[in-house]
Amino acid sequence: MKVKTILVSQPEPKMDNSPYSRLIEKEKVKVDFRPFIHVEGVNAKIVREQKIDLNDFTAIILTSRNAVDHFFRIAEEMRFKVPDSMKYFCQSEAVAYYLQKYVVYRKRKIYVGKRLFTDLTPMFKKYKDEKFLLPSSDSLKPIVPKALDDLKLDWKRGVFYRTVISDLSDLKEVYYDVLVFFSPSGIESLLKNFPDFEQNDTRIAVFGNSTVKAATEAGLRCDIKAPTPETPSMTMALQKYITSVNK
Repeated sequence: MKVKTILVSQPEPKMDNSPYSRLIEKEKVKVDFRPFIHVEGVNAKIVREQKIDLNDFTAIILTSRNAVDHFFRIAEEMRFKVPDSMKYFCQSEAVAYYLQKYVVYRKRKIYVGKRLFTDLTPMFKKYKDEKFLLPSSDSLKPIVPKALDDLKLDWKRGVFYRTVISDLSDLKEVYYDVLVFFSPSGIESLLKNFPDFEQNDTRIAVFGNSTVKAATEAGLRCDIKAPTPETPSMTMALQKYITSVNK
C-alpha cells in the first residue's frame, strides 16, 4: 500500500529546511507532527521532599536541555543564586550550547562530552571530589546511575520533571498510513490513548532498539526501523520505504 500520510510523534522541527521538509517535497507526502508525550516540571516542594538542598552541590550533571531548563527553574523557585564557581558537566555540545540561555559561557566551568554519557568519564575522574547533582526526569536510563556509581562519585539524583502522556483524543477518527515513534513512552501513549488500537494496514516506524522492543511487546508490527547501517536516520528509513511502496 502506498504511503500518503505520516504522523510523527514529536514536536515539529523548528528549522525551515529540516529532513522532513525534504521528504515532503521529494515524495509528495503529508507529514504531521504531534508530541505523544510531554514534560511537566515538578514544584520546589516536591524537590525538597527528595531531601535536596541546592547549597550542598558543587557540580551539576546535565544530560538534556530539559534538565537545564528545570534545574534553573527550580533554582529560581527556591531563590537559590547559582554561584559562579558551580561546575557544569554536559553530556553533549548541544546541551552545553543550550546552557548559554542561563549562564555567561566564557565565565563558567563547563565540561562537555561528545555524545554518550560515558564520554564524560575522564572529566568525572578529574573532578571526582565534587558533590554532583543530577537533575532528571522520572525515567532515567540505567547506564547513568551505573556509570556514576562505578566511579564512586558523591552524587545525588533529583527528579525535577516528569514525562507525561499527552491527550490525543482528537485523533480518534484520524487515519495515517505511517505512525513514527522514537521512544517506548510514545508506544505507551498510543496504547493509553487508544486501548482498542488495531494496526491493520497502518505502518509503524520505530527508532532505536528499546522502541522496537516496546512496540513488539505491545503486539505491534514494526514495518520501518532505524537506525541501520543503510538508514542511520528516521527520515532516511522513511524515504527508503516510501520509495519502495509508492512505485
